[in-house]
Amino acid sequence: MTEKIIVIGDVSPLELFGVNDRNLDLITSLFPKLKIIARGDTIKLIGEEEAIDLFEEKFSQLVSHYDKYGTPSQKDVEEIFSDRPLIRELSNPKGDVILYGPNGITVKARTVNQRKMVESIHKNDMVFVIGPAGSGKTYTAVALAVNALKNKNVRKIILTRPAVEAGENLGFLPGDLKEKLDPYLQPLYDALRDMLPPEKLKTYMETGVIQIAPLAFMRGRTLDNAFVILDEAQNSTQSQLKMFLTRMGKSAKFIITGDVTQVDLPKHQPSGLIQAVKLLKRIKGIDFIFLDERDIVRHNLVQKIVKAYDKE
Repeated sequence: MTEKIIVIGDVSPLELFGVNDRNLDLITSLFPKLKIIARGDTIKLIGEEEAIDLFEEKFSQLVSHYDKYGTPSQKDVEEIFSDRPLIRELSNPKGDVILYGPNGITVKARTVNQRKMVESIHKNDMVFVIGPAGSGKTYTAVALAVNALKNKNVRKIILTRPAVEAGENLGFLPGDLKEKLDPYLQPLYDALRDMLPPEKLKTYMETGVIQIAPLAFMRGRTLDNAFVILDEAQNSTQSQLKMFLTRMGKSAKFIITGDVTQVDLPKHQPSGLIQAVKLLKRIKGIDFIFLDERDIVRHNLVQKIVKAYDKE
């Protein structure tokens, strides 16, 4: 008889094994000759070496499935631990799905231009995505970043925004610097919560695998092996955007999103995003994707509101 301990790592046992260990009970029933003891983030295996090796192989597939699609169902577990191929993989070989989040959330490229955005970041290291409110710029960009992290294409995600007041004064907000700035960064937190289990997101934030910071905090850094998103780039000054773009290090992907119709900078400050469109559009390796009201995926009134303001 052989004994072996498998460390689950940063995967949530509750997400993996299901409520009341339903998935674990099913796995145990599929390995009747193996004693399986799960405690915390470890699994102890007692049995023949051949059975342990087979279990390890299947368990690794289960963890990969969890990373891609979130909490596995009992049907998923049964298919993984049998010799049958996963129906989900066969019926949807990627398609428009960018990733599967927790609680059954599926993040897809939902419009023609969002699909162009997904294709572009695979071909280019820097992509500018410009479009109106509600067109999925930020959400799609964050999904692409999380997908790259899950697939180990990058080691970290860095999300940043300029802290610019939209008609309100930052100094009058209550709290310390972090509490003053967090409201500006909230859309990035919201997107991440849709795409990662709470425990994993917390771990990534605490260990610096995912970093969220105001644009000014990027100065002096070199961003290697990272998926970096600058959101609301229309509110960066020309010098700020130049500073940000020149942070790009080796094996990095940059997405810069913005809406040139919603610039909150003082009138004497030209937008860095508008300048970048003119200066960089002919550089190979940099792509520009333009979204419009047809890409708006919020309430249908938002599309009508954007149209009305465009006419004005």
